[in-house]
Amino acid sequence: MRRIATIGVYGFTAGAFVETLIGAGVGLLLDLRQRRGVRGPDYSWANSVRLQHALAAANIGYRHVRELAPTTELRQLQYREDDRQGVGKRNRVALAPEYAERYTHEILDPFDLGALVAELPSSATAFLCVERDPEACHRSLVAARVHADHGVPVTDLRSVAPLPFSGRPGVIASVGNPP
Repeated sequence: MRRIATIGVYGFTAGAFVETLIGAGVGLLLDLRQRRGVRGPDYSWANSVRLQHALAAANIGYRHVRELAPTTELRQLQYREDDRQGVGKRNRVALAPEYAERYTHEILDPFDLGALVAELPSSATAFLCVERDPEACHRSLVAARVHADHGVPVTDLRSVAPLPFSGRPGVIASVGNPP
């Protein structure tokens, strides 16, 4: 049965990240980032080439889905809201409503999620971006749409407290070790 997991870079070491994916039975990671790099030495492992090498060593497939990445303009809109609220990308807990609305209309609505879902392996597939909390990231919008439109179960791999997926757009519960 197809399953979707979402995962962010922040809060993980390279080893813990890969072990979390393995523990969740992830066979494919879909990178939803526009820029496939992360600044700073703590997260250099998540830069595209290094990440792909680590995933290959763990026998996890990798695919960049740039069409689902937010545009620079949308990212700047979110950064302005972060500044207004006095938060940074690493500690944001929610998306700006205008960002979520525009991302959905401009990026998600025109994208053929049905074709993407049809190509997914029977093992779990992880949607990747950088933010720790899925509610602070566009990956939650993608996952919620896949769940709503295609019935694919969704979990987030950020913590150890298992909670069900709420089914509301942009809201995903955390699960440590899904079945």
